Amino acid sequence: MHLNHLNLPVSNLAEAQSFFEDLFDFQLLGKGGDLIVAMSDGHGFMLVLANTARFGGEAPHYPEPFHIGFNLDDRAQVDAMYERVSAAGITVDDTPRRKHGHYGFYFRALDNLLFEVATHNE
Repeated sequence: MHLNHLNLPVSNLAEAQSFFEDLFDFQLLGKGGDLIVAMSDGHGFMLVLANTARFGGEAPHYPEPFHIGFNLDDRAQVDAMYERVSAAGITVDDTPRRKHGHYGFYFRALDNLLFEVATHNE
């Protein structure tokens, strides 16, 4: 068994789609008007972005520890991703470093959602 998909509520569908395409190389699978966007990571995982404006209009509120994590192969890839995120104008509070037994960094985007980029191969 493997995780097939995640439905992520977002307040700005177009921004979220661009974010995942531009930073994390997700590919568009299809759109349901201004309601949902389905995307693939190219490795069998599907991300469905759901427009909260169409489901009651409230911006999502994620609990403090909730986050989306991306695992990379090594430190060089983490460092390159840090540069990519920074170049996109996203504020990253810390440079990549060892924390919680791995090397990586965290940042917030899309409705203050926490993202982690790390390698566990050290």
